[in-house]
Amino acid sequence: MSQPNFGPPLDKASADPRRWVALAVLLLASFMNLIDVTIVNVALPSLQTNLGADSSHIEWVIAAYVLAFALGLLPFGRLGDIVGRKKMFLWGVSAFTLASALCGLAPTIEALIGARALQGIGAAMMTPQVLAIAQVTFPPQERGQAFSLFGLASGLASVCGPILGGVLISMNVAGLDWRPIFLVNVPFGILAVVAGTMLIRDVPGNNTLKNDYVGIGIFGVSILLLVYSLIEGRAFGWPVWIFGMMVLAAIGLALFTLWERNRARVGAPQLLNFDLLTNRTYMLGVLTMTIYASGIPGMFMVISLLFQAGFGLTPLESGLTNTPFSVGVLLISFVAGRLGSNYLKRRMAVAAFMLMIGMIWLHFIMTGLVDTIDRWAFMPPLFIAGMGLGLGFSSLFQAVLSGVPHRDAGSASGALQAFQQVGGALGVALVGQIFFSTLEGSFAAGAAPHSAFAGAAATAMYYQIASFGLVLLLVPFLRVIKQPHQGQAKSSPPPVVVEA
Repeated sequence: MSQPNFGPPLDKASADPRRWVALAVLLLASFMNLIDVTIVNVALPSLQTNLGADSSHIEWVIAAYVLAFALGLLPFGRLGDIVGRKKMFLWGVSAFTLASALCGLAPTIEALIGARALQGIGAAMMTPQVLAIAQVTFPPQERGQAFSLFGLASGLASVCGPILGGVLISMNVAGLDWRPIFLVNVPFGILAVVAGTMLIRDVPGNNTLKNDYVGIGIFGVSILLLVYSLIEGRAFGWPVWIFGMMVLAAIGLALFTLWERNRARVGAPQLLNFDLLTNRTYMLGVLTMTIYASGIPGMFMVISLLFQAGFGLTPLESGLTNTPFSVGVLLISFVAGRLGSNYLKRRMAVAAFMLMIGMIWLHFIMTGLVDTIDRWAFMPPLFIAGMGLGLGFSSLFQAVLSGVPHRDAGSASGALQAFQQVGGALGVALVGQIFFSTLEGSFAAGAAPHSAFAGAAATAMYYQIASFGLVLLLVPFLRVIKQPHQGQAKSSPPPVVVEA
């Protein structure tokens, strides 16, 4: 029997013989995206010096990517269903590759921030298609093995990113300083596009489906107003119009809810299914995920600035010092995989507690810094925090999705990933506000650079301690619904993205 042009293959005989080579292309694209998330922080001090960036610019280098990625996940996932997942994947890889080149060639910090936003859009275009393509490429008996490789790629990217970033910057290839961390994506991106064109199975889209473009606009503008006001408020001295933007953001989110309710009433496509917006268990899970995800990206921004700008460590030394966090995530993923869907609330509580302990430990290490820094002292708390992050993300995804009806599992999972990224952008804005305002105050008071950076970093850790403490308080209120065993989970959590 010949393979049909739609739907997944039923057995190995009907599957595409090139499927494992095609999987390598999907893994390459995923690895590019994931390693780009983890590689950037070690370059922040270098590009700040090279491009004359101020503190707000540094925050935007991270936030622009995360925010564009977050806002694009849901609409581009739907657009892939409409125009075809292979086509959207190839467009996404092409956009990501072009944006990487623009990042590496950026003449100004503003140009770099714009290119980072384009990178986030490219990542949002390709990421939702990857698992969807794998789903229709492999027969059921091979999917577990295929999907496990995505988790392995995620773990390897989280470990390799900080080290590779440090190596590339330290080598100073052709005098390019930080630029190779972006330019290295270009040949691999071209390879992925060429190989993907030839090898990935082409499943036609459904042009009768529609996207909720008004909902996309309302939600996107609302989140952008909120993040912009948090990042730029300090630079402008917190004028009234900054608080006005925050009010407009809140009004916009309320309008978004009303718009989605109206779309649901008339049976029109919705960016976020209104049934999910009225599902209290799911929305509490979204809130918990947003807070949980907000703690890590800002932490690594602060640590990289502390190590390099504050105490003169090289990018490679900074990346190596951060590595235990990624190793902790990678190791705990094997344990979490064996636990399946058991003890989810206990695992979330343990994860939040481990993250709190790690952040408190880091706070006291930073408080005790004077003129020198002991890199080894940072490694145990970073390892503990990494284990907490890896254990918590997998448990939280499963717990939140357990209460979602099967028909909404896909959109619920996509929205949860989107709010994970939104939380990261908000965390960068809030932690940056604390760190840079404290740093400026210390310098204004005449503090020495070492003590100023150490004090600002220690103060910024209060946000992480509070955020993970709040998650610990919210966990008992999450409702986990045991699903009957059906041989296959209705929705698998995505690989953990480590903002290192």
